[in-house]
Formats: sequence, structure tokens, C-alpha cells
Amino acid sequence: MKYTQSVGEKSTVKLTITFTEQEWRDAINASYIKVRGKYSVPGFRKGKAPKPVLENYYGKGVFYEEAFNSLYNKYYPEILSNEKDNFTAVGEPELDVEEMKEGEGVVLSAIVPVKPEVTIDAYKGLKIKKFEYNVTDADVDREANKIAESQATDSEVTDRACKNGDTVNLDFSGSVDGEKFPGGTAEDYDLVLGSGAFIPGFEDAVVGMKKGENKDINVRFPDDYQSDNLRGKDAVFNITLNKITEKIYPELTDEFVKGHAGVETVADYKAKTRERLEKNAAMRGRDETENSILTEISKHATTVIPDAMIESEIDKMVQDFSYRLMYQGLKLDDYLKYMQLTMEQFRSQFRSQAEPRVLNQLVIDKIIRTEGFKAEKSEIDAKIEEQAKSVEKTVEEYKKSMNQRQLDYIANDIVITKLFDFLTANNELYTEGEPAAKKTVAKKTAAAKATTDEKPAVKKTTAAKKPAAKKEVKTEN
Repeated sequence: MKYTQSVGEKSTVKLTITFTEQEWRDAINASYIKVRGKYSVPGFRKGKAPKPVLENYYGKGVFYEEAFNSLYNKYYPEILSNEKDNFTAVGEPELDVEEMKEGEGVVLSAIVPVKPEVTIDAYKGLKIKKFEYNVTDADVDREANKIAESQATDSEVTDRACKNGDTVNLDFSGSVDGEKFPGGTAEDYDLVLGSGAFIPGFEDAVVGMKKGENKDINVRFPDDYQSDNLRGKDAVFNITLNKITEKIYPELTDEFVKGHAGVETVADYKAKTRERLEKNAAMRGRDETENSILTEISKHATTVIPDAMIESEIDKMVQDFSYRLMYQGLKLDDYLKYMQLTMEQFRSQFRSQAEPRVLNQLVIDKIIRTEGFKAEKSEIDAKIEEQAKSVEKTVEEYKKSMNQRQLDYIANDIVITKLFDFLTANNELYTEGEPAAKKTVAKKTAAAKATTDEKPAVKKTTAAKKPAAKKEVKTEN
């Protein structure tokens, strides 16, 4: 086997692979032995007919497909290994038979999508918006009251119109330019008014309706809506209100929190609540600042992203959405049926977000390689010791429980920390209303990755949140 490579279009590499006549003949013979049991010929028991008989009966190319597959599976990984310093495959190749002549072997071509090179005009000295969030007394009260909300009881309302905070059961059907659109129709749908679960204007238009009332409402999809075919469009929803339910909440007292939160007083409970909210606010500000840094730097980046990387990112986003549904006890297939979406339509909603996410990853990798950030052994050991202490184990005990993936994650986290420490220190970060010349330095404590809330055609996902976890960004040292 011999091969040559050449640069293709849209971040691809073309491999031209030539197999000798003997290699091709051996592949044919091996394929005959492997698949002959699938074929029957009159006068022979199934799987017992000689190769020439099968080729004569089914055609000379009866074993070609299997032979091509065997050659590809045997040699393609070897080629990728040989060329690992020249390119990185990011998807399956497009295969084709370029030449096949009797007595001369065969020539295959493989168009391989590869990780593209990125050019970044600037990633230092930029003015970048920093995000900070303060926790107010109202935030603490609102969060503290959630424990009472969890013990609330439902009561049906029949003597008044619905208001914010009520749960309404609706039938609705949406249309744009007189045509219904996927995900815009539902029956017996429960919606908490004021939750912001639907597009702007929808819930406000429902407020004030009474049980049994039917009406049309006019709304407009946001200009940044995730579905390209609905973005910025005016829509009409026909709505029927079937039922109104309100919540009856218990009073938040010392006795109540002692029984439900394990603290002695409401004041103690609110103090713990504030501590948790401030920690979350700091994490949110850090993550959004890191995303802001990446977004700004990406404006100065140039590359050609192969479709395979976009599709792979969409795969991850769909999988993440599926996991969030699972926390609600829902399956993705059932969700798609309910929203009247095909998988293709559902995937298309993520496309506009997938490309910038991939670009951010490429930018991260480029800067890490350019600046030479690495995780030193001493740094990894220190992190392991820190984690061991947190679970009250010795370093030796903790190491025994670790696998390579965990070690890679620690190394990756160290590198990403160095990256954002560097980018924070070498760019001018400012908050809203703060003079742009004032430089703000924020310590990076966790890996970052571009994140967005995915929304179906009308409704946001209200899946229960998973425990907070550090984001993982694959890097190359």
C-alpha cells in the first residue's frame, strides 16, 4: 500500500491510496471467506459454493464492497497515525474508487475533514466587557421563599381572571403568515405565567383571560431566536384557556425552616442562602466574562470550519438537551412528537450556535499552543492533594481511585486556568458604566466553554439543573 496526500477545500485533506494487485486479490479472498455464508447457489449448500461460482452467479463485484471495507479498516487508522503531526481528522472521510483495472490493483481516494488552522490577528490588548452580579436582599428573600414554594398546595381558581404566578392549562396553535410551524401547537399545556418560558409577549397576552375564554394574540419572535425560519417573524397564536390553578404557600417561620431546612431560625437560613447565591453569582460572572473574552477574540480569528465539526458539535448539544429532558422524566423522542418536530428540524435549531462554539474551541487551542501553556507535574500533584483532602483521603488512597480520564481532566483544568489568567491580565476588562481605561483583573478558577440555553420552537426547557460541574475543554499540549 502506498498513499499520497494533498490539501483539499474547506479544511479537508485528500488521501490517494494505491493497493497492489496482490493486496486487492488478498482482500477479495478474505472477503469471500467472511461473507460467503450469506449467498446461495442452486446445487450447493449455502456458504459452500466456490468463489468463482459465486462471482459468476452474482457478478464479479459481489465481494468488492466487503474488500474495500476491509482495506479501509486495516490501513486508514495506520495512515492517520503516520500523519498525526500533519493533520488531525475530525470526522469520517468521503471514500471513492478512483481507479480499478484488471491486473493492476485499485486506487481509493479519501476526502478527510481535518482540524483547521486558525489565524488570530489579536488576542491581547483588547477592550472586553466584564460581567459582575450582585446579590440583593430581594434576591435572598426570593430564593429563601422557594423552600415554602416546594411545600405549596394547588387550588383551582374559578372566580377570577388569571394573573402572574398562576398555572394555566392552555390549548394553543401558532402560525406565521397564515401557516402553522413545527413546535407551535399544543393541547392541555401547563404554563406558569410570569415564568418567561414562552417568547416575549405571549404570557403577558394570556394574563387577564378567564376559564373557557378563547382569543388570538399577536407576538413577534426575537431577532436572536435560535430557529432561523422563525427569527424576527410576526406570529399569531389562537389560545383557549382550559383551567386556572394558584399556589397556596405556607408561612416561612423558624418552626418551618427547622423542620424543612435543618436550621434553627429564618435568619440562619437566609444567611446560608445569601452565601450560596453570592458563590453562584461569582461563578456566573466568571463564566460570562470568559465567554465574553472568547467572543471578542473570535472576532479577530479567521478559519474555515469543516461541516463535520459543526455536526459533531450539534451532536453534543442534542445529547446535552436529551440529558436535561431525562431529569424531567422525558425522552427526546417523546419531546419531538409533542413539539411536532422532526430530528432534522430539531437539529437545525442548534446550527447557528454550533459554529461559534467550535470557533471558540479552536481559538482556545490556538492560543494555548502559541503561548505554550502546559500542566506541570508539580501542579497536577498539588491539585490531586487538594482533592484528596476534600474527601478526607490520603494522596495515595485518592490516586488509587483515579483513572486516566480524571488525570487528563485535572491537567486540562490547569491549562485552561493559565489561559484565562493570561487573557484576563493581558486585556482591558471593564464593567457596564465603568470607564474603559480602568483595568480589572479577575482570577480564573475553572475551565470555560461557550454555553447557551437551548430553546424549542416556543417553550424553554425547564429541566432540573444538574449539580454544578467544571466545564471541560480539550487541549493539545
